Amino acid sequence: MEFPAARSATDFDFQTILYEKSEHRATITLNRPERLNAVNFPMLRELRDAIEDVSWDDSIRVLVITGAGERAFCTGADLKEQESRCLGDADAYWKWMGAFIEIHEKLRNIGKPTIARLNGMVVGGGNEINMSCDLAVAADDIIIRQVGAARGSVAAAGATQWLPLIVGDRRAREILMLCDEIPAAQALEWGLINRVVPRSELDAVVNELCVKLIDKLPECMRYTKQQLNYWRDVSWHQTIGHAREWLAIHNHSGETKEGIRAFVEKRPVNYELVRRKE
Repeated sequence: MEFPAARSATDFDFQTILYEKSEHRATITLNRPERLNAVNFPMLRELRDAIEDVSWDDSIRVLVITGAGERAFCTGADLKEQESRCLGDADAYWKWMGAFIEIHEKLRNIGKPTIARLNGMVVGGGNEINMSCDLAVAADDIIIRQVGAARGSVAAAGATQWLPLIVGDRRAREILMLCDEIPAAQALEWGLINRVVPRSELDAVVNELCVKLIDKLPECMRYTKQQLNYWRDVSWHQTIGHAREWLAIHNHSGETKEGIRAFVEKRPVNYELVRRKE
């Protein structure tokens, strides 16, 4: 059986991400800086194709994921797109969520180590992308934050499943329920990231980790990753299907509508209105 030949990064005509391959390393850059690298549906499709290409290219030994600019790594789902395409439409949201789930599964099953290069704020689904990577290096001025409970959603594409495994149950509840900003130093202390460095040293430290990961035996690395995924796989497969269904139905709720519209209108969420269910 013949498998597709390895492709050059320039063979792809990506519009929302940048894709580079060089010296056994691939880099995917989320490239919507004007939207703080928020994830829209076209980006999900392009991420799927790029991650699959990394997985199949035997010359690549490590993948780095980062964001364009200095303000954001990724701020999760593009809520303007959610309002225009998905709000109140369970079927549309179900399809969007399926595409989001797919990139996490591809990252977890890529068969190669992955590094999140956290160059700016890491919010919501952006933190779930961070957690889908094996290692994370952060600039010392970034923050991490989950916002679902304050914006009409539930962080069910990794955060509710994996945060208890990474930081412990109590801290996971604090992150998901309070929705507070977590400075880089605190994220390091809690084990949410591996390294915190001055912004000027971010690339050097990422490069250092890449070199170490490249100089490992690829079959052994692939199986090590497979074994390490055990508890993540258990928690993921026990929850993600019904999470997708519930979130699609919940997309009709007043909570979701108020959370998204408050974001789009750049105002605080009217929690009193939601509590009155008006």
